[in-house]
Amino acid sequence: MARTEIKPIRTKRDYETALREVERLWGAKAGTPEGDRLDVLATLIDAYEAEHYPMDPPDPIEAIKFRMEQQGLTRRDLEEIIGTRTRIAEVLNRKRGLSITMIRRLHERLGISADVLIRPSRKKAA
Repeated sequence: MARTEIKPIRTKRDYETALREVERLWGAKAGTPEGDRLDVLATLIDAYEAEHYPMDPPDPIEAIKFRMEQQGLTRRDLEEIIGTRTRIAEVLNRKRGLSITMIRRLHERLGISADVLIRPSRKKAA
């Protein structure tokens, strides 16, 4: 089967064609011509999606709640990081912003990106 030459994805049509090709190649073994083609197409698709369908960074409070859920943490587990139970409630209920100290501790102890934590919190959960 003759394959088309790989080229940059510039249009929605190019993008859809690349997606169909990736679907056809899905599961190809790494190091084979098909696997290499799949890797290149995936990279081109990622670049196109990043430019045309950018994702907003997560809300800092949602990021904290998500990490708590991931790690099975309770509000009490946040006391050493954020402070008193009252302060934790204020932060998680968006009544108090994160301080620089809280951001540093959340980043160091929970591995949440500082770039996410320094963003302003949305007033209402998304």
